[in-house]
Amino acid sequence: MSGPERSAGGLGAIAATLKSLARTSLWRGGQALRHLNRDGGFDCPGCAWPEPRDRARIEFCENGAKHVAHEVTKRRVTREFFAAWPIPKLLGETDHWLERQGRLVEPMIKRAGFDRYEPLSWEAAFRRIAEVLRKLDSPNQAVFYTSGRTSNEAAFLYQLLARQFGTNNLPDCSNMCHESSSTGLSQVIGVGKGTVALDDFEKADAIFIIGQNPGTNHPRMFTTLVEAKRRGAKIVSVNPLKESALIRFTHPQDVLGLLGHGTEISDLYLQVRVGGDVALLKGIMKEVLTAEDRAPGRILDWAFIRNHTEGLETFRAALDRIPFDDLVRESGISREDMHKAAAIYLGAERVIACWAMGLTQHKHGVANVQEIANLLLLRGNIGKPGAGVCPVRGHSNVQGDRTMGISEKPRPEFLRKLGAEYRFDPPREHGLDTVAAIRAMHEGGAKVFCAMGGNFVVASPDTAYTEEALRRCRLTVGVATTLNRTHLVTGEEAILLPCLGRSEIDVQKQKPQFVTVEDSMSIVHRSEGRLTPVSAELKSEPAIVAGIARALFGDDGLVPWRDLGEDYDLIRDAIAHVVPGFEDFNRRVREGGGFRLPSGVQRREFATPSGKASFTTLPLPRMELASDEFLMMTIRSHDQFNTTIYGFDDRHRGISGNRRVVLLHPDDIAAEGVKAGDLVDLESRFGPERRVLRGFAVVAYDVPRRCAATYYPEANALVPIGSVADGCNTPTYKSVRIVIRRAAS
Repeated sequence: MSGPERSAGGLGAIAATLKSLARTSLWRGGQALRHLNRDGGFDCPGCAWPEPRDRARIEFCENGAKHVAHEVTKRRVTREFFAAWPIPKLLGETDHWLERQGRLVEPMIKRAGFDRYEPLSWEAAFRRIAEVLRKLDSPNQAVFYTSGRTSNEAAFLYQLLARQFGTNNLPDCSNMCHESSSTGLSQVIGVGKGTVALDDFEKADAIFIIGQNPGTNHPRMFTTLVEAKRRGAKIVSVNPLKESALIRFTHPQDVLGLLGHGTEISDLYLQVRVGGDVALLKGIMKEVLTAEDRAPGRILDWAFIRNHTEGLETFRAALDRIPFDDLVRESGISREDMHKAAAIYLGAERVIACWAMGLTQHKHGVANVQEIANLLLLRGNIGKPGAGVCPVRGHSNVQGDRTMGISEKPRPEFLRKLGAEYRFDPPREHGLDTVAAIRAMHEGGAKVFCAMGGNFVVASPDTAYTEEALRRCRLTVGVATTLNRTHLVTGEEAILLPCLGRSEIDVQKQKPQFVTVEDSMSIVHRSEGRLTPVSAELKSEPAIVAGIARALFGDDGLVPWRDLGEDYDLIRDAIAHVVPGFEDFNRRVREGGGFRLPSGVQRREFATPSGKASFTTLPLPRMELASDEFLMMTIRSHDQFNTTIYGFDDRHRGISGNRRVVLLHPDDIAAEGVKAGDLVDLESRFGPERRVLRGFAVVAYDVPRRCAATYYPEANALVPIGSVADGCNTPTYKSVRIVIRRAAS
């Protein structure tokens, strides 16, 4: 353990990028990076941060380069590999080892009663999936899961397949990450997306970054933050851990900067207790309202409040009843620092609030999001240039998937238009989200699980429960580029369908195709692979969905599945008819950098029942821990993307060679009678339930007292299936009660 970096990015990022490329074909990797995030190239699957209109010569980050290297690897998982490796033997290997074996190259099946995969043809694979689906007692016994890397075109076809089959069981990775954002914002401003564009950061006077570590998860965001900082914008960072990238960042493309100390990012860094965000935000708002009392009519944006909001009086009365001492205790932040944060907020005419899963994956994740909205509404910081809400997504098209109808709770108007387009009656009954789907599989109510990308077992909470749920299925299907653990935790039968990667050329009937994605700021743009596919047997995701559908429905005349799988322009024409904002889709997406989806919020038009944005009156969460308990949050290292582990080093935090670690305050380490480097066992508590993970190394770190941090996904086994956010079913990866015990020798 070398200690955290003093400045993130810089030469370390350059070295890590070159190292990742050296593990694969330097020529192929270099060719891919030439086209990454470029006009006429392909969109990086690594995150959903948007590209600027005036793009730099290099428009990717260290994480994007690692992701590309992972995709363009020379390694192949062939039929010979599976013949030599039975599934029980593969299950004994690490997730890192599994992913490093390379690209899947042909369809494979694990038949009932057998312990290994064997090859089969695409036609046989489609036919077998259709046979099992037809034998179900109800369409609702099938689950169609989607990862956020799926393109708009594939997502639209996938939801169409599920709904023509007769179910709204369309869980996706949004259920596990930003569902709290979608739920909270929809109730307050009438839309579950962010309200800012990239150029709003050029106008913002202050930026609040809450529960987000962009240095690890969205490094390209720092180009925007550094430019804002140099322009004079103030930045407030709210995070339990001291993250080096939020303190100082050295841009790897800034030659002069590499020779210096980088740019100081945060003007104020608030190390809130895990789970203390509501208390902190309430404290900042009490300071804002106190300032209004001292200068009536000159602090709040009363014109905006009167014309565009409701509920302020009830909200303020409830906030006035909460003593500052309670807010200080629950947040771990002093009133002095709350006052400093409020001063930065009050000194800014235009404020943007950004957040990620450090805010959403809590018991009170929805409340966290709505308190941010409350803060911004006080001074009219929603619906004007340079201000607004900015939930930053992880997967590159997780927002687009939802726009395309990947939702267990579809809007009635969407279903009406979908049915009119293809002359059928889509199901109206709400389906299963991710947690509900796991429960249904575990209890026998769901029998078939199809996954369009992702690593479901590893990403989901309560690992043992989730594994058992999948093993109780009749059939599990995975559409994927590389091997992962979910492919080894199978139903009675399992089928693997290898697909093209983002970087690879997609040709259907001798005609080159492209797909589209939607970034965190509602910009829709095209993505077109430029590399030769690693195998002639690979199919695109749209072609795979169309192939399953043709085997399932035949040529029934309702949906022209063959044509849709061969010509993506036809898919986009259908999207233009069904999804608002996509009118004239094919023409608009071919122009420049794409187009931005419209939102009434930009004009201060709120799609709520009253037509106004709502102040939300929320109780103060009380995080009362037993004397031996810690509140644990899961985090990601700088050497991973979601569930994909590139290596065992976390350069920004100074941790190397090990991911089974628990980060604790030095005083808590001493109080527990252990020392840094000792092995401990972690036991989570959820009512009477207990879950235990063994052999975690103690790391001393700058984190609030009685708080702990562990890596995702290694610690997911400690997250109970029943522990979810109030108001939605997002698992509480960021608020798990644990006790720490010295490991048995």
